[in-house]
Amino acid sequence: MKTRERDATSSYVASLLSLRIQGDDDRAVTDGEIVSLISEFLGAGTESTADALEWTMANLVKHPQVQQKLRAEVVSCPSADRIIIEEPDLSCMPYLKAVVLESLRRHPPVSFVVRHVEADQAAKAFGVSSLLLPGSSGVTVKFLIDDIGRDPAVWSDPMAFIPERFMPGGEGEAADLTCTRDLKMMPFGAGRRICPGIALAILYVEYFVANMVREFEWREVDGQEVDLAESPGFLFTTMKHPLRGCLVPRDAEAVLVN
Repeated sequence: MKTRERDATSSYVASLLSLRIQGDDDRAVTDGEIVSLISEFLGAGTESTADALEWTMANLVKHPQVQQKLRAEVVSCPSADRIIIEEPDLSCMPYLKAVVLESLRRHPPVSFVVRHVEADQAAKAFGVSSLLLPGSSGVTVKFLIDDIGRDPAVWSDPMAFIPERFMPGGEGEAADLTCTRDLKMMPFGAGRRICPGIALAILYVEYFVANMVREFEWREVDGQEVDLAESPGFLFTTMKHPLRGCLVPRDAEAVLVN
């Protein structure tokens, strides 16, 4: 696909209207294709990121010592005197990245992915003869993303929320989200069908977490403590009981939010 030259401030819909399909008479996208692309953007591109953000903030409320350590890093950023933390500032916040990675490991928004695997590869992985597998063209395998990220053979105390495991010297220091070097966690899938929004999703979550932690102290609401129980949905794993927190603006009165 390619797009015609357009103004840098044009909307997403405008970019779709100018999109051209190469190799097919250089045609424009159809209305059906535009609907599909917008649905994918609104569904996979926003709800999954919102879920990841909620899980991250819930763990920061549940673990105030982690929140305090993270805020200390955020306010020590050289440009912390700006009105908001901006994208370039995130590069000097390794603990922020560790917090987000631990949240994605512990609570991947998508609990599983389904992939088609060739028969010989599946037989080798499962340690059986390819003759025992149904169909010579391959099999459909359900990869449990949440179980992979919580494997006790790979992660120590896998159910605990410990961002330090992604810091230098930790067991997850070299964790590869693209799964090209190893496969310790795969919150965005793996292989050629890996989520194309991986970099953007990480950026958004880090950006919002950094700014919300800098501006507010996040506390539990009495009688409505954070419950990390999961509620598997059709596509995404959400919190069974949505996060309700008490936000205390720095040097201001507390406010309640859902």
